[in-house]
Amino acid sequence: MPVEICARFAFHLDQPGDVLLQFEAAAIPEQKVLSCETQFAQAIHLARVPAQANIGERVWVRAEGPFSVGYWATVEVERVIHDIASLARLDPHELPGEAAEYLFDSRYCQADRLHSFVAETFGHLEGGAKIAAMRDWISDHFTYEPGASTTATTAIDSFLERRGVCRDYAHVMVAFARAAAIPARYVSCFAPGVNPPDFHAIAEVFLDDPEVDGGGAWYLVDATGMADPEHTVKIGVGRDAADVSFLTPFGLCRFDWSEVTVSHCA
Repeated sequence: MPVEICARFAFHLDQPGDVLLQFEAAAIPEQKVLSCETQFAQAIHLARVPAQANIGERVWVRAEGPFSVGYWATVEVERVIHDIASLARLDPHELPGEAAEYLFDSRYCQADRLHSFVAETFGHLEGGAKIAAMRDWISDHFTYEPGASTTATTAIDSFLERRGVCRDYAHVMVAFARAAAIPARYVSCFAPGVNPPDFHAIAEVFLDDPEVDGGGAWYLVDATGMADPEHTVKIGVGRDAADVSFLTPFGLCRFDWSEVTVSHCA
C-alpha cells in the first residue's frame, strides 16, 4: 500500500546565508516514488547534490529573510522483509567497504565506551538475534520523552538518562551494534504511525543476506517500535544525525515551524 507524505517547514535568515536541506523520499530500488512535488520560496541560489551513500539528494539553499518549503509525495515501498533475529552476522573481514565505514565511532555514537556493557548484556547472542535483543532492551528501558534531549545529546548521554526521542533511540541502537562489530548507520525517514508526526529516525544494520551466498544487506531497526520497516520511506542515511539532518544551517538561522503528516493511501 503506497505511503502519502506531506512535509512543510519554514526558517528565517537575517542576512544572506547557506542552508543544506535533506527532506525528500529517496528514489532507490527498495522504494518507488510514484509522484512528488517540492515547492521552495524565492531563493538566491538552489542546487541539488547527491547525499551520503547516494541515497537521496541534498539541496543547497542560499537565501535571506523568511524561507519556506513544501513537499508532497506518494511512495510505494518494495523492501524485502526478513525476520532480523534469524539473520547471521558477517565477520569484519567479510564486509564490503560500504559497510565497513559504519563500524567506526562518530560524533554522536561513541561505541567504544559501550563495549563492556554490550559484551556483558548481549554477548551470549549472535548476529540478528543480538540486534533484536538490543532493540528490545532499548524499548524496555527507555522512555520516549519529547524535550528530554537537545542537538548536543549523544548516545552515551541517552544511555545514561534512559530517555529521549527517536533520534536518541537510533543513536543508542547504532552505538550498541557498532560496539558488537556489526555495521550500523542512522536513517532519516517517513513512516505512518509515528507519534507525534514528524521526520523520524531509526537505525539500519548490515547482516547476512540469505538470498545471496556470502552477501550482506542493510536492515531497518526501530527501537521506538513506531516504524514498520515494510512501510518506512527512507530519506537518507549517515553515520549519525549530523549527516542527515533535514536542515543544517551554515550561519545564523532561526527555525520557525514544521508540519509532517504520513499516512497510507486510502
